[in-house]
Amino acid sequence: MSNIPIKSPREIEKMRLAGRAASQVLEQVAEFIRPGVLTREVDQYAAELIAAAGCKSAFLGYRGFPGNICISVNEQVVHGIGAARAILYGDIIKLDIGVIKDGWVGDTAKTVPVGIIRPEIQRLLQVTEEALELAIPFAREGRRLHDVSCTIENHVVGHGFSVVREFVGHGVGRKLHEEPQVPNYKAGDNPKLRAGMTLAIEPMVNLGKADVKVLSDDWTVVTTDGKPSAHFEHTVLVTKGEPEILTWREKMLSR
Repeated sequence: MSNIPIKSPREIEKMRLAGRAASQVLEQVAEFIRPGVLTREVDQYAAELIAAAGCKSAFLGYRGFPGNICISVNEQVVHGIGAARAILYGDIIKLDIGVIKDGWVGDTAKTVPVGIIRPEIQRLLQVTEEALELAIPFAREGRRLHDVSCTIENHVVGHGFSVVREFVGHGVGRKLHEEPQVPNYKAGDNPKLRAGMTLAIEPMVNLGKADVKVLSDDWTVVTTDGKPSAHFEHTVLVTKGEPEILTWREKMLSR
């Protein structure tokens, strides 16, 4: 696919700054999560952090999305909107942060456990993040997109969980969504990866069935069986050697 943007060294440096900002906001918002806090309070806190970082939300107003970040609780998979819902002990909270800094987008997500969670849900979080970390090394020149996608699918399915198929990762750069689409399973185009591509790799994994639906707010995606879902994401730079995680953070694996 010739329409996949290749970033120049100067553009990559801009992407590094945007990715670093997104990662820092994510870490601070994650620390804010605790029982009793309303999801709209989390959204407002994130808005303040994004502004303080000299950035804008990449999500607010995007195709009409009303939130500054995506906050998805338990059975909510992605695209949850901050509201009057109170966070409870034992919940899992998916935080998806997208920022625009100097015209470039950083996009990252992770799932935050609130207190002690059930062992099978903790395992869900661990396997989902492992799938992301196992896939990232394949984001290098000469590999193909399916190397990334199949690594995620094989790890998830091999541990008895389900990969969401209706929503996928994507290229990212000047726009939040660029080519190529990055499924978490073998599907679609299989372009050869080239140095300078920047990919948002983001496994979305369900404890139960893979089936999902969109709620009446036209945004929030939930599992149809009501079981929990996990989501982790990094913006990754394809290189000729080891891929570079542009949204790298200190706390990488959930144990």
